[in-house]
Amino acid sequence: MTREQDLIGQAWTAVSSGDSGARLDQPAGLRLTGAAGSLPSHFAVEEVAIGSVAAALLAAAALARQRGGRAGTVSLDRGHVSVAVRSERFFRVQGRPAGVGFAPLSRFWRVADGWVRTHANYPWHRHALLRAMGVPEGADAEALAPVLAAFPMEEIEERVFGAGGIATAVRTLDAWLAHPQGRALAAEPLIGHRMAGEGPPRPRPPAELPMAGVRVLDLTRVIAGPVCTRFLSALGAEVLRVDPPSRPDMRAGAVADNLLGKRSSFVNLGSPAGIAILHDLLSGADVVVCGYRPGALDRFGLAEEALAERHPGTVAVFIDAWGHTGPWAHRRGFDSVVQAPTGISMGESSGGDEPSALPCQLLDHATGYLAAAATLDGLRRQELQGGTQVRRLSLARTALWLTAQGTREAEGSSEIAEESHDSGWLVELDSGHGPVSAVAPPGTLGDEPLRWPFAFTGYGDVEAAWRTAS
Repeated sequence: MTREQDLIGQAWTAVSSGDSGARLDQPAGLRLTGAAGSLPSHFAVEEVAIGSVAAALLAAAALARQRGGRAGTVSLDRGHVSVAVRSERFFRVQGRPAGVGFAPLSRFWRVADGWVRTHANYPWHRHALLRAMGVPEGADAEALAPVLAAFPMEEIEERVFGAGGIATAVRTLDAWLAHPQGRALAAEPLIGHRMAGEGPPRPRPPAELPMAGVRVLDLTRVIAGPVCTRFLSALGAEVLRVDPPSRPDMRAGAVADNLLGKRSSFVNLGSPAGIAILHDLLSGADVVVCGYRPGALDRFGLAEEALAERHPGTVAVFIDAWGHTGPWAHRRGFDSVVQAPTGISMGESSGGDEPSALPCQLLDHATGYLAAAATLDGLRRQELQGGTQVRRLSLARTALWLTAQGTREAEGSSEIAEESHDSGWLVELDSGHGPVSAVAPPGTLGDEPLRWPFAFTGYGDVEAAWRTAS
């Protein structure tokens, strides 16, 4: 068995196991095509990416067959995967790059006893970083660097997290495995399974696509959650993304890679009217995907037990940064920051001194596809068993899956030029801002390539209501 096949098997086991029964022991056949080697790394980046996307396709095929449809050939091209897990870098609006890069204060910093990684793309996280380190508002990297250099890395980590910001010490893998959060993650499954409450099964008629007629409420941001929900849209789901207007993810009306295949609305959950809108949407939803810190949405009635009681039969998928147990469970985090303490940044270092990054935001993308697979399997089980099917995933647990595969000598540079990839994986779409170029969803199902379902609208441009009748 190759490492690629082994990782597909590991991903499938994580999706199809759990304590809620109805497991599928053998996945449907998957045909892999294309050459390997497009994501050079010291870690098994390409194989983990392929395993995650393959698991989502296999789960889609299983749901399609259960609904009486025909899955046909399930195939996946390795080159397509290598582009799909870096899709934000290929997104173009009217021919111009429109992906979001890193802000100047989102980077590695040398400090008194090592390195830290910060994330300051959002204004509120930037403010928290500067406030925690006693640096005046408006300071640039040149002013912040000597202040950080005077402090030990773990003190910076605690100061910034305590102020509501995001910073992590760069650790070796051994140090992370001995850390309380690393030990907590080691006891968590790659995908957590639970059936909460009671609720009748929701049978669905046969359909051309496995998610046809399924409504997905998208309460996610940045990459992992949006990757999950946009892939579900390519499988036929109606996806409505809801964001708070007070802390937008991007400029209102903008089009972006993470909005592909979905509609987007603003809802103020700080008002009774906003809460009423949220629960009206949940009453019509089949799936809710939450991408905020554990507990952050509980006050809005989105804790799993409250969901099971008020909206029985929903499939609820929770994605977070650091895991669901342990001292860091409620901390904020992003892919680039999670790489730092989990041993990835030092493991990817070319010389063993300065930390480096993976050739893509793998933790986000792999977790997103695993979450899509978990959603599909949750729907399959819900139709058989009923109840509220709950799934939990985290970037840090995906990082542990990656590092558990060991390291090797990287072949070639991790700096991959975009133009080196086959443009055949890009598609042209219409939008309110003119033509858009984006990476097509990876894989074929039923002998047909997956497609984005419609020309998408801008961020927050539509009413918070379902488009189709239930």
